[in-house]
Order: sequence, then structure tokens, then C-alpha cells
Amino acid sequence: MRLTYFGHSCFLLETTKARLVLDPFFTGNPACKTNVADIACDYVLLSHAHEDHSGDALALSKRCGATIIAVYELAEYFAAQGGKTHGLGLGGGFNFPFGRVKLTLAHHTSSVEAGLKPIYLGAPAGLLISADGKHVYHAGDTALFMDMQLIGRAGLDLALLPIGDNFTMGPDDALEALGYLKPKLAVPMHYNTWPIIAQDAADFARRADLKGHAVKSLRPGETLDF
Repeated sequence: MRLTYFGHSCFLLETTKARLVLDPFFTGNPACKTNVADIACDYVLLSHAHEDHSGDALALSKRCGATIIAVYELAEYFAAQGGKTHGLGLGGGFNFPFGRVKLTLAHHTSSVEAGLKPIYLGAPAGLLISADGKHVYHAGDTALFMDMQLIGRAGLDLALLPIGDNFTMGPDDALEALGYLKPKLAVPMHYNTWPIIAQDAADFARRADLKGHAVKSLRPGETLDF
């Protein structure tokens, strides 16, 4: 598999059968130097509705014919706007041509802005992707929770974990999460996009190494083969 990071929580995951964009936030992302018009994909996977995770989902779906995979209410929201979608419930999964996607728990919120009255669109989720004999976990925006131990039972090859704090868990809790999840490799996300979530990813990786966990931080635009 090949993983490309675009900043914040936005990634491209390339399997042998499909190109998956996770939490598309190209437009308006100060950390991203890539134009969404240059991205081709077959599927768009969303952890939750916040615009810094779903902002380019509909555009990608319409231009590429990509299926948006998300919690049911969020999938229906984009379907009503002409997107191609597949809705799932928390704990539910589905076998797609490239592999399986399962939604896990995440402790956060999920809404789109609508003036003074945000529209809430189902529960936030994590994404557990199984393809090419590998298991990848995108935690979405979440606090630390002990049920991560259950997610880790899948035998994770890669975990994508938020470390920004303020809105999600920070480095200390992410280190605890590594102990629960036990991935072969972890990549930090959801940090340094704005000053309020500024973190030292290199220090996080050093601290993780001292605890026996492999962490690799990626700069926006960098690619990882695993």
C-alpha cells in the first residue's frame, strides 16, 4: 500500500484495486499544497461531517464518480446533493471491491455549519480499512478511549492518530492509544494546521520510540509505502 499525506487528517491510500481519499480537506487547508482538482480517486471515506474533514467530498464524488463512505446520516446528506454514497452504522462494515471498511467508535462531534444552527449528521467515527492483506485504522477526531484495545485486535499495520489536542487527544493520550492499538507503525495527524493545534511531531515520535512504538511523521505531500 501507499499512503500520501496532505496535511491535517487528509490522506490518499492507494491499494492494488482502488484509490481512497480519507477525510478530504484540500480547499482551505493551510497545510496543503495540492489542488483537489489534481486528485483522482475511486472512494472517499469520511470520519465525520466537520468541514475540515469532509469539505471536498462532494466535489470529488461528482468529478471522479467516487463513492462517499460515511456514517448513514452523513452519507444521506451528500446523496441529497447528488453524491454517490454508501452509508454505514457504527460497528458495521461492508465488503467493497477493494476490501472492507468498518466504522469504529470515536469520541467527538459531527456537524456542518449552518449559520447559528449547526446541522448534526450522525455520530463521529473511526475508519478501519482492510485491503491487500493489511489493516489500516484512521482514528478520525477522537479522545482516548479504552475500547481502542478492541480495535487493535484486528492486528493493525498502520494507525493514523490525531495528536493536536484542544479538539482531539494530544501527544500524551496518543501515546496511551498506541499501547492499546499496538500498530506496526503509526502516523500522527490533525496537528499544526493552525496555532491552536500546534504540536511537535518529532518529539512525539521520540517519546513513542522510548515506549517501543514505531512512529513516522509525514510532511504534507510526503508518501509512505508499507
